[in-house]
Amino acid sequence: MAGRLPSLLLPPIGFAYGGASANAPANSAEAFVLALRLGATGIHTNVRLTADGHVVLLADAVTGSMLRRRRVADSSLADLPADTVTLGAFYLACGTDTPLLLDVADPSAAAASLEVARNLGAERHLWLGHTDLEVLATWRSFDPRIRLVHNAHRDHLPFGPERHASELTRLQIDAVQFHHSQWSGGNIALYHRFGRLTIGGEAEFPRLIGGLLDAGIDGISSTHADLLASGLDAFGRSPSGQGVTDRQDD
Repeated sequence: MAGRLPSLLLPPIGFAYGGASANAPANSAEAFVLALRLGATGIHTNVRLTADGHVVLLADAVTGSMLRRRRVADSSLADLPADTVTLGAFYLACGTDTPLLLDVADPSAAAASLEVARNLGAERHLWLGHTDLEVLATWRSFDPRIRLVHNAHRDHLPFGPERHASELTRLQIDAVQFHHSQWSGGNIALYHRFGRLTIGGEAEFPRLIGGLLDAGIDGISSTHADLLASGLDAFGRSPSGQGVTDRQDD
């Protein structure tokens, strides 16, 4: 398509947030499997660590009824709803070569997530995201093969995007995730100059997905797995989603 800007990942990754959460209960095994069947090429979700050391894929920090609310971090796996998906169960259902972007609210879940992924040979396809840049940087020592993502707001950066891109490079942070509305072709190109990958979040309409792809984005997160698939097909990706480049070397 004329005017399309280049991305660093070819093809870009379509991350289905919570799985196919527009079609099935978010973060359920059904939603994860359905997202890939619909054509998403990655999964984006939240990860938490239970009191007994299980890595679970849950958006909410608390669980239970209004009268029996309890933090996931203070609960055992047996205390959580029966349909709670562990990271190990995710890989068994979706495979170990599925790009998986985990937003890590509790930093203690980062090392535990990597341990599960590494035990199953999935670490090369693991992305860990966090809002605190300094905390995120400490995770680089865990494994050079994982991708680290700074979950940020462009307007709340303590310095401008160019300095931010430079800091990401210095700290060996692979990517930055902004809300889709905070990306433009120029901003994407700026981060690409530093070899940093770009992800647009909450892209829920075809025009938003198409616009991000035309602007050169490397990854898109959406609850609509089918729209991601349509956008990627129009972009020209292979049906299997193959062709994603390996982690950029600094």
